[in-house]
Amino acid sequence: MEDEKNAAAAESDGNVTVKGGGKTIHCLSVIGQIEGHFALDAGQKATKYEHVIPQIVAVEESDGVDGMLLILNTMGGDVEAGLAIAEMISSMSKPTASLVLGGGHSIGVPLAVSARRSFIVPSATMTVHPVRMNGTVVGVPQTYYYFERMQSRIVKFVTDHSRVTEERFREMLMRTDQIATDTGSVIDGTEAVECGLIDEVGGLSAALSFLEGEIKNACNS
Repeated sequence: MEDEKNAAAAESDGNVTVKGGGKTIHCLSVIGQIEGHFALDAGQKATKYEHVIPQIVAVEESDGVDGMLLILNTMGGDVEAGLAIAEMISSMSKPTASLVLGGGHSIGVPLAVSARRSFIVPSATMTVHPVRMNGTVVGVPQTYYYFERMQSRIVKFVTDHSRVTEERFREMLMRTDQIATDTGSVIDGTEAVECGLIDEVGGLSAALSFLEGEIKNACNS
């Protein structure tokens, strides 16, 4: 019965809670584009932040869940929604691990570093670039001030939750030789670890092993 329930949940929203080996881990998937205050077109694969946030609260409050694995394959999306999710994950008391598969681009970068330990597979890539805005932009000083404040929030979050320095991260943001129509950097799994953005190159087994160790330590303390 429990297996059927998990299978149905995985099919509907890509998230599932799995029991095994005396522990229970919730898998939270952030796939496609992160949808914020405005609904995306029906043809786009999207993760809705109003669905993700209650799940994080449920994991934190549930006596039956020991830890959470965050799976990322996202092109980014709504900055404030992504940052809100990242802030919630970083403030959890239960063990968390993130795993970047495919891509962890744009606002996916703060999400990747929000967990207690971050992992990335060698073939995955991460795009680091300055804040962008769609729609009408008013060319007044207040607009540029808003952009800078938003960028500073992202930079501070990333540098506070990873080993990358602010100087190095801002350097990656402003590179002009990697993206044809924009500034920024595209880095693979090994580069992400070497610069301090991600903790470890590894896949599913590495992330689960970390969670198992953290859960065991929490039970023994």
